[in-house]
Amino acid sequence: MLNPHPQPDFVQLIEQAWGRQLHLLRLLENADQLVAGGHEPLAAVLYQTWLKRNRTTHDHLAWFNLGVILFNQKDWDSAREAYSRALQLNPQFLQPRFNLGLVYEQMGQSDSATAQWLHIASSAAADNPEERPVLLLALNNLGRHYEDQHRYAEAQAALTRSLLIEPNQPQVIHHWVFQRAKQCVWPVYQPLGGLTEEAQRQNTSAMAMISLSEDPAMQLAAARHYVASSLNLDVPRLAPGKPYGHRKLRIAYCSSDFCLHPVAMLTVQLFELHDREQFEIYGFDWSREDNSPLRQRVEAAMDHFIRIHHLSDQAAAELIREHEIDILVDLQGQTLGARANMLAYRPAPIQITYLGLPATTGLPFIDYVIADRYLIPESAQPYYSEKPLYLPDIYQASDRLREVGPTPTRADCGLPEHGFVFCSFNNNYKFNPSVFAAWMRIMQRVPGSVLWLLADNVWAQENLRRAALEYGITGDRLYFAPRLLPQHYLARLAVADLFLDTYPFNAGTTANDALWMGLPVLTMSGQTFASRMAGALLTAAGLPELIAPNLQAYEDKAVALAQSPADCQRLRQHLADTREHGVLFDTPRFVQHLEAAFQQLCATTLH
Repeated sequence: MLNPHPQPDFVQLIEQAWGRQLHLLRLLENADQLVAGGHEPLAAVLYQTWLKRNRTTHDHLAWFNLGVILFNQKDWDSAREAYSRALQLNPQFLQPRFNLGLVYEQMGQSDSATAQWLHIASSAAADNPEERPVLLLALNNLGRHYEDQHRYAEAQAALTRSLLIEPNQPQVIHHWVFQRAKQCVWPVYQPLGGLTEEAQRQNTSAMAMISLSEDPAMQLAAARHYVASSLNLDVPRLAPGKPYGHRKLRIAYCSSDFCLHPVAMLTVQLFELHDREQFEIYGFDWSREDNSPLRQRVEAAMDHFIRIHHLSDQAAAELIREHEIDILVDLQGQTLGARANMLAYRPAPIQITYLGLPATTGLPFIDYVIADRYLIPESAQPYYSEKPLYLPDIYQASDRLREVGPTPTRADCGLPEHGFVFCSFNNNYKFNPSVFAAWMRIMQRVPGSVLWLLADNVWAQENLRRAALEYGITGDRLYFAPRLLPQHYLARLAVADLFLDTYPFNAGTTANDALWMGLPVLTMSGQTFASRMAGALLTAAGLPELIAPNLQAYEDKAVALAQSPADCQRLRQHLADTREHGVLFDTPRFVQHLEAAFQQLCATTLH
């Protein structure tokens, strides 16, 4: 077979570079051939030799190309030096300045990274065909970087400018939409220059769509749009469609959330309670190392805990295949940190989605979604790309060993001593105008009541206070609670009187926590996974009376409970009994049901 990238004589090239006999154009051509042939280190040595011995008016090009190679080799210090030298020789050369920002980001120097991109944003011209692409890259990276730092207003400003320059940027659109939702900027969809509302809907991520639409068909369409636009499905299947033959079934859980994260909070005791006589449990992990006690519990609960953060998607899939996993449970879906391209290789013969994305994934290589019959009624199955794997009581695992701190007083929480306390500690992007309006009408009907919300970000707080004033609810009736460590957050739930759920994106882990702490949750159920999560928990708890069919019933029930201390106390006692004796929090029972489902799957699917 002919080599598509014939390699130059490296020794001869080095001698020519040293002897000042290699013209710049030939240097660039031969270095490119070395890189294309998989010899980046040799190309770097060639550039370094040439730059040591030669001087031209375009040396900045050689320094820039050397920087690219060194960056790819993860030699951050040397890449920074190469890009800096390119800029010294040609300060108007934008590409090395952009790449220098990437180097600083990798080195953890956030301010230095943004300084490079801000320089481009302030100096590059959108109407210059050569500068425009780099300007867009700089603006988009500013948006991404600010979003990672929860600086949402700055992120939105950068992406807004980018979309005004070039509206047709699907990945930028979905971040822009989600940032508006996170800040409670309503309406979330709003025309922007050449960017229409329809284009915004079409490019809304599956995660953002959950809170923006109660239509299951739209959620399925958003998931499939992501698959079509972002994934490579043309990869080989790695796992066979038959049993491997080992005595114990090998179950693997994979996630970037094996850390202080709601998914780990729910699943840690599940991992611990698996029957080791029948199952061998693997964890494939690319989470952040937060050294939390929760992460340590997760790691200790696995028979094999394997870090794959450093592996490519293909290499990670091949490693999973080598371990002959029978069932791979992805705890990610299409959420932040997901590795859908890894799953596309089908490293396990049976692949399941669980918890991470409360919606259909749209991923053709995911076979099942763990559910119960309230969460996904049979009538809703056409809106799922996966087949529901039904459990008899409840779809959601729980941790009966979660630590709870001492219960604070109202004064400790900054709340008034008197008055009914409604709360909703959901992430603020789950809020929307219609449910918020219902909360305001409830407060109008319950004098002296307060609404206790999560202090998610300052822009959301300002926007929510402004929206409340439109209903005559003054700022002193809205309270914002800071994020706390899990044990103190749980203890704080005991202070509230009633949890007001969001719709169409219900509370998941948060509802589980509230019910565990004896705090009644009032929810509304719709047709989608996310709009039925809290209803599934309440059904398992034997409290269907807290599931409202519409907003008017939701408002009326909230007001009735606020006016009936006896009913609130009855619900708390019911939840206390459920915690000890009900199926909702019976984790050993849940694990047995899940294991039985896994065994049945393998028996019927692998043959």
